Amino acid sequence: MRQVPNAEIITIGDELLYGQVVDTNSAFMGQELGKLGIRVRQITSVSDRAAEIVLALDAARERADVVLITGGLGPTKDDLTKHILTEYFRTELVLHEPSLRDVESIFARFNRPMLEVNRQQAYLPAACTPVRNAVGTAPGMWFEDRDVVFVSMPGVPFEMKRMMTDIVLPKLKEHFHTAPIEHLVIQTVGIGESFLAEKISDWEDSLPPNFKLAYLPHLGAVRLRLTATDDGIPDLRGRLEAHLPILQELVGEYIFAVGEVTLEAAVGQLLGERNLTIGTAESCTGGYLAHKLTSVAGSSRYFLGGILAYHNDIKIKQLGVSTETLAAHGAVSEATVREMAEGARKHLGVDVALATSGIAGPGGGTPEKPVGTVCIAYADAHQTISKQFTFDRGRQLNIEYTTTIILNLLRQSLPK
Repeated sequence: MRQVPNAEIITIGDELLYGQVVDTNSAFMGQELGKLGIRVRQITSVSDRAAEIVLALDAARERADVVLITGGLGPTKDDLTKHILTEYFRTELVLHEPSLRDVESIFARFNRPMLEVNRQQAYLPAACTPVRNAVGTAPGMWFEDRDVVFVSMPGVPFEMKRMMTDIVLPKLKEHFHTAPIEHLVIQTVGIGESFLAEKISDWEDSLPPNFKLAYLPHLGAVRLRLTATDDGIPDLRGRLEAHLPILQELVGEYIFAVGEVTLEAAVGQLLGERNLTIGTAESCTGGYLAHKLTSVAGSSRYFLGGILAYHNDIKIKQLGVSTETLAAHGAVSEATVREMAEGARKHLGVDVALATSGIAGPGGGTPEKPVGTVCIAYADAHQTISKQFTFDRGRQLNIEYTTTIILNLLRQSLPK
């Protein structure tokens, strides 16, 4: 079995440490490196200070075969990465003519004058192999030093992703002659991580030594990632997929997709396959349910519309909820969401309707109906199903969790 290369990712920028920018670069790089069979061992974020960047580089080279660096390559004074790397690898900056032409072409394309600071971006360390930036003005840099590869790229996500995809990943694959690695993602919903683990414990124990199962829970759903590393036996992918039928037998009722498929995309596919239309009536989710359904490309084939009935007057006038129901049971009740779902199905002219009402918080709760009390309903031509839950995970998470559980109710209840 070939040795799996180790990688470390270093992200540079005070904005990351202050929480002003969310680090999405590391997630992308980790996913793409994993596909190559390169294992990320550590992700480090450091400030825009030379001493701290150097310490991070020194530490990374002791534990990684490849170090990917993002950030600090812009034209302003706080962008120090290129100058630090020049000193770190004991080299000097020299003008790289192809990079200069790229920078000039970008400014010419937008009919803007190029400043000297932009011209300086084409000066690169003599010891590096330049990495072309096809969509920005900051070239990347590839260094090889004492058996460790260092790659410096811009922090701007679309620039980094293009550079990784076009140049860095193919070059890493060639450099390390990486062994095959295969991932199989199984998406489950409606069962907690511990209960799921208990149900599939024997199956997990029976996996070969080069197979590893990871549990990735999030808001009522659990992604199972089954990873197989090269063991020298042919058809690694086929042997990975051969374990799926037994898993389906054990927990098939909770599996909504195999692969990187969202719950909203999975239910959208079911609606499309069954030629059904859907509409929504939302109170506590405030349109988030409709947003998730319509975030799927092609959703116009099945999603016709929604009614945001936050106030009781809208529930009455637009959805036909009776004043008697509201008076007797309140807006947050199974009786009310049932009428909301049935009213939405009627007024929107859809085959299936979903409704939500609840107390998202942080205020508005009572002893009888505390914050996190949520009622959901599903209605079609043959049945109306309602459920009540109580969970308090904070306002936004309450909204997101409600959306997950009602999409799962939709998945479970759709007519065949």
